[in-house]
Amino acid sequence: MSSRIISLLLSVSIAAVTTAFTSLLSGVSATALLVCFSMAFFSSYLLFYFALEFLVFREINEANRMIEKLRKKDFKIAKKQAKPTLKFVKKLNHEIYSYASNKQKEIDHLKQMEIFRREFLADVSHELKTPIFAAQGFLHTLLDGAIDDQNVRDKFLHKAVRSLDGLNAIIQDLLTLSKMEAGFIQMNYDIFNMALLTRDVFEQLEESAEKRNMTLQFDQPYEEVLVYADTQRIRQVMINLLGNAIKYGSKNGNVKVHFEEIDKRLMKITVKDDGPGISAEHLDRIFERFYRVEKSRSKDKGGSGLGLAIVKHILSAHDTEIKVNSKVKKGTSFSFELQVAPAETDELKEPQKTTVYKEVQGVE
Repeated sequence: MSSRIISLLLSVSIAAVTTAFTSLLSGVSATALLVCFSMAFFSSYLLFYFALEFLVFREINEANRMIEKLRKKDFKIAKKQAKPTLKFVKKLNHEIYSYASNKQKEIDHLKQMEIFRREFLADVSHELKTPIFAAQGFLHTLLDGAIDDQNVRDKFLHKAVRSLDGLNAIIQDLLTLSKMEAGFIQMNYDIFNMALLTRDVFEQLEESAEKRNMTLQFDQPYEEVLVYADTQRIRQVMINLLGNAIKYGSKNGNVKVHFEEIDKRLMKITVKDDGPGISAEHLDRIFERFYRVEKSRSKDKGGSGLGLAIVKHILSAHDTEIKVNSKVKKGTSFSFELQVAPAETDELKEPQKTTVYKEVQGVE
């Protein structure tokens, strides 16, 4: 029922009762009774209508509106400037809405975590199964008689060892990542030359780049670029980023490293390739464990699938973050910032975050 119908029924009742009592008085004319009925009816109707409409039904409609928003999973509560007419009703509506929205968020979060858990279990099972089955196949072939052929024996044993080495790298990276996410990291901060570290990583990955006929470029001279960070951890970051650029970039392409000083306090390091790029729907997930943009093609390129996840945690421990910018067919660039070493070493500040992990092995 609407406020109009309720107000009409109550007004008619009050007007009728008032007119009936008035008719009991002696000397009251029919005109006076009609006027009495009319005045009682209209005054009661206006009073009940405005009271019900603005004090009760408006709050009920607001509650219905919030319920409809909950159905649409819209958890934004509009803040009105006007003061509520009935504070207890308004507060009750707000409490119900807040409780429902919080519970809905918890449910959505649990569902999302369940999806991530299933994906992670499927991915880690597949990653571990591949090298195990490969090594198992080589060893069984040898046991079935191929061990008598020295050439076949040596070839299969080397393949089995490589598969087991890959398995060990995955397990070590998983242990490393678990310790990072548990919050047990301790960084060994020091001042070092980022340009020389980049040159060392170039030399380390030079053979991999030559196999794909790719050029590693540093668009600045190897001059002194002093930063304050954990040398070994930043080396691992560069190895993973450059390793990814070599593996997933275009053959006969280029991989460039660029430094840019920001406000004389931060040094921005960018690793860019001219490969096929990454589409927008994958950019938010490439730092997840085992996530691969093209799973079938990525399997052929090797890697534990944990490199970018480890990079993210290392830089997070340095109180900075890894950023990615990519366009399909136009290449991909990863960038992060490190603290520039000032002239006075006592100005250096270590990030408040601390985590501890073992030496990271392997490249993404």
